[in-house]
Amino acid sequence: MKLQLLDHIAIAARTLDEGSAPYLALGLTPEGADEHMAAQGAWIRAFRIGDTLIELLAPDSEDSTIAKFLEKKGPGLHHTAYRVENIEAAMGEMREAGAPLLNDAPQAGRAGSRVAFLHPKWGQGTLIELVEHGHGAQKHVPEQPDLRAGGIH
Repeated sequence: MKLQLLDHIAIAARTLDEGSAPYLALGLTPEGADEHMAAQGAWIRAFRIGDTLIELLAPDSEDSTIAKFLEKKGPGLHHTAYRVENIEAAMGEMREAGAPLLNDAPQAGRAGSRVAFLHPKWGQGTLIELVEHGHGAQKHVPEQPDLRAGGIH
């Protein structure tokens, strides 16, 4: 497997607006519309800098994975993501290398991507995501726009 590039760095935030403040102050602007990823229990807002994105993750409910992460660790680095050409092949190679995957099959990711996660214990305390773009997956449509910027109330 050859990693193509650092695809994104994901930052957990209580709300997208709160999390956006530092990146807006740095002169970055959001790329595209915010996306709701029901499978991950999160709203996502992306900022591009060169070939890499900063993805802000805000919980969509009090019992979402992101809400639990925030409760345990507070706002901050959630995961690093690396672009691969073929997600199934990359997952197979990671299994052969003994890496524990958190999912058995690729999942839908932001902007039509397909993703797989490697256990943070294997990643020295950092959740690692593998990302494949251009596979034709459908984009997610926000289901609860009132939560988009505000996070959990």
